[in-house]
Amino acid sequence: MVKKKQPAETKKAPAAEAAKLRKLRKIFAEGHKRKFLVVVDETPECESALAYAASRAQRTLGQLALLYVIEPGVDFQWLGVEEIAREEGHSKAKAVFRLFGLKLRAMGFEGLAPEEIVREGMKAEEITKLIEEDQDIGVLVLGASKDPSGPGPLVSTLVGRHAGTFAVPITVVPGCLGIEEILALA
Repeated sequence: MVKKKQPAETKKAPAAEAAKLRKLRKIFAEGHKRKFLVVVDETPECESALAYAASRAQRTLGQLALLYVIEPGVDFQWLGVEEIAREEGHSKAKAVFRLFGLKLRAMGFEGLAPEEIVREGMKAEEITKLIEEDQDIGVLVLGASKDPSGPGPLVSTLVGRHAGTFAVPITVVPGCLGIEEILALA
């Protein structure tokens, strides 16, 4: 069975349509600051992304935005159980934000006050929605895992599948770099 090749025009059409639908970023318009978005969770690579994004935000007079996504767990049959799980997720988000605030101060970014954003849903989808909604987000910063099996699920999903059509540049900070090396590069 021979497969027919699609014309190049057909292959490029979805990407071109997506580009037409995207709004222009307002990053450099008066009253706007470019935001460096970091997705925070309990993984060790988040600290690398935080260091890079904080340094870039400070050096370019931008802003740092931290996103914590509460991913859905099991389908709950009772509304009370679902509400308790949601409250626990928001409490965990606050704790993670406090932890990353301490890490920022320890790295020397006392004057940088990050915007803290909590979303509920699937991580990749919520990141994409937030970037589409907030026209000040100019860069998504992700940390890659040191694990030899791969850079991590979020990096694989966003960079692997969506890099060509993503609304903003994605910076991936290598997991093998120490904080001092990251700060020197940023």
